[in-house]
Amino acid sequence: MVEKMKALALFSGGLDSSLAIKLVQKQGIEVVAINFVSHFFGGKNEKADNMAKQLGVKLEYIDFSEIHTELVKNHPSGRGKNMNPCIDCHALMFEKAGELLEEYGASFLISGEVLGQRPMSQNFSSLNRVKKLSGKELGKLIVRPLCAKLLPITKPEELGWIDREQLLDINGRSRKVQLELVEKWGIVEYPTPGGGCMLTEPNYSKRLKTLEEDGFLEDKFSHLFHLVKRGRFFRLEKGKYLFVGREKEDNFKLSEHKEYGSLYIAGAGTPGPAIVGYGELTEDQIKLAQNLFSRYSQGKGKKKIQMVMDEKVVDIDIVDLE
Repeated sequence: MVEKMKALALFSGGLDSSLAIKLVQKQGIEVVAINFVSHFFGGKNEKADNMAKQLGVKLEYIDFSEIHTELVKNHPSGRGKNMNPCIDCHALMFEKAGELLEEYGASFLISGEVLGQRPMSQNFSSLNRVKKLSGKELGKLIVRPLCAKLLPITKPEELGWIDREQLLDINGRSRKVQLELVEKWGIVEYPTPGGGCMLTEPNYSKRLKTLEEDGFLEDKFSHLFHLVKRGRFFRLEKGKYLFVGREKEDNFKLSEHKEYGSLYIAGAGTPGPAIVGYGELTEDQIKLAQNLFSRYSQGKGKKKIQMVMDEKVVDIDIVDLE
């Protein structure tokens, strides 16, 4: 019995990677979906799980947080508009997926990249650089089904593992062809097009850049990468920060990381923001944290409010920092 051809797919759970898988499946090729997890993107989530089930593929989550953080810090091909080293990141994912080919009994790799969809990271030159950075031999095994006809022929196509004529030639930022395929193949509940990588977010990147300048862009400080995702961020001085919740979800997430801080404030009798202080804070800086709680709490009309500071209930005066 002839063994079924198998491919590994870089899978975000988004529309393009899903369509790339479907296109390859149409040729009778088995696909295993690989979702890479870092501090800045990926991770087990309901949308990716549901899409994998809809496609009928096995989904594997691969954590490469440590090596990815080093790449964010040292990026041979540079960064995009923000803190995103997209070209090097894509190459790293292909490289790591290539190391899994034998384990999963797969012969080649696929991705949902579309030529011209992203001007900086998905132009012809960038896609070619990703292929080279992935490794000379591995680069020959990368197939991009959605735009394959616009790119040089690959080894899987040459050897007949996959039929080039059944692949596509999508180019540019329009989603017209993708949406037509969605309707044709009956794909439902697909995620809306968009990033998912925090490194492309301007505000988050600005905060992360501050951590980098202070010497904290290292895996051992990854708790800070998560703290700066939430609410308001105050840099008091090098290595000393205040993280202040804006919403209920912020407060919950900040509380999950409070053990990494030197100070934790939350509402007691008066609802207010969760605040995590990081670093050896001075008395004045602790006082500022208290004042921020007062400023953003729901204590309007009161002279004093209550908060919990490091597990002790404290009464403080209402202040207006404006």
